[in-house]
Amino acid sequence: MTTRCGWLNADPLYIDYHDREWGVPLHDDGSLFELLILEGAQAGLSWWTILNKRERYRQVFDQFDPQLIARYDERKLEELMSDKGIVRNRLKICGAVRNAQAFLEVREKFGSFDAYIWRFVDGRPKLNSWQSLTEVPASTAESDAMSRDLTQRGFTFVGPTICYAFMQAAGMVNDHTADCFRHQELCGKTAIGDHGNDVP
Repeated sequence: MTTRCGWLNADPLYIDYHDREWGVPLHDDGSLFELLILEGAQAGLSWWTILNKRERYRQVFDQFDPQLIARYDERKLEELMSDKGIVRNRLKICGAVRNAQAFLEVREKFGSFDAYIWRFVDGRPKLNSWQSLTEVPASTAESDAMSRDLTQRGFTFVGPTICYAFMQAAGMVNDHTADCFRHQELCGKTAIGDHGNDVP
């Protein structure tokens, strides 16, 4: 029997996400932007809820193209607010627009968002070895620093807890519990994820 992290439920979509995406080092700017927006949308909700809405988000948010989202006007915002397939929270929707603008500014300054965001872990995943879910922190010094810097650059919905969830999902930290089959796979040099990134 395959052992997985204890936070999973029985939804096949959630299990597939855990097995193929969560914790895999992510370096594609578009995917990182999508994750940042979805983690912000999750605030106060469960990731399972957002995951079930992800495809609809991709449809109505122009496949998370930051260039397009940065130019959303009031008409587009009202359209999004009336869409039952996403989280209809005006602050979060407006925050996505502001984050797209800030994302483009960061990419302009650093060459890529990837180059900027991975600096917070010195460019390499932090490999943890938690024995149980109770040991996994809600935030760390790295996520605190990331939150402060993103906020200073104009991002919203980027508190330390959201940033740490982002780091976990983007593979900046390996927070699969030690008994989970993905923990060792992601510690190995040959582990390959959905996005084709070799794990260092």
